[in-house]
Amino acid sequence: MLAIEGLDKRFGTATALEDVTFEVRPGELFGFVGGNGAGKTTTMRIVLGVLEPDAGSVSWRGAPVDAAVRRRIGYLPEERGLYPKMRVVEQLVYLARLHGVPRAAAVAAAEHWTERLGLAGRRADEVQKLSLGNQQRVQLCAALVHDPELLVLDEPFSGLDPTAVDTMSDVLRERAATGTPVIFSSHQLELVERLCDRVGIISAGRMVAVGSVGELRSGGGDRYDVTGPPPGWADGLAGVRVLDTTGDRTRVELVAGTGDQELLTAALAAGPVRAFGPYRPPLTELYRDAVADRLPGGAAA
Repeated sequence: MLAIEGLDKRFGTATALEDVTFEVRPGELFGFVGGNGAGKTTTMRIVLGVLEPDAGSVSWRGAPVDAAVRRRIGYLPEERGLYPKMRVVEQLVYLARLHGVPRAAAVAAAEHWTERLGLAGRRADEVQKLSLGNQQRVQLCAALVHDPELLVLDEPFSGLDPTAVDTMSDVLRERAATGTPVIFSSHQLELVERLCDRVGIISAGRMVAVGSVGELRSGGGDRYDVTGPPPGWADGLAGVRVLDTTGDRTRVELVAGTGDQELLTAALAAGPVRAFGPYRPPLTELYRDAVADRLPGGAAA
């Protein structure tokens, strides 16, 4: 298990991280989400030892992360980290060798991952001659070629077409199924919701929510969509907060112990009800709610 505990990091007078704490469990796909500058990349760089924290610790399987552990981590940086004039297969073999993989095994691994990620026909090409999407595939190959025990991926789906997204998603699921913890950042919240076991939301350098999407949903009141009664029927109802009104559909959140039957009774009193049921907010909405209190004026960007 990867455990991140109490990380603080400042750059001059700017606070990049403040008491960042979470864990990534064996065989877990963990989505690390937040806005630009929220602290995702800084956290990952501390895990990799590129940056030192001002306070806090990173441990792997109960022991501090040292150079030997980092050799067993597969890392995909947000920025391109490849040698542009080096051929794809030569580069992958070279990177595997840096991680201590014997040459024959490194060649076999490079061939396997280029085949798996749709790059078999581009092995002899220089990286700079590939599209940005194919360069991203090479970067994932580089993160996998030494058979890592932990994957740390910064925006791995950036620049990929839908087919490549599906392929990469399958690869990450396969790795997690072998027990490898996978942490990745992404702005594609629909993909994170579909793919991840748990999600960590960071805003302005602080963790504001951690859990499965179901657990994040349970953090607020029950939400319902009511269709039929005229707009405004729920305004002022005790224990009811109106979230949104579109046409004759009103979305509300129950607070202060109000039950669904009380809500339905109030709706029927206001007019005919054509549809009534629970609303399950997507991760995009949960994210906006979680970060709202961390932004100026309390509004999510």
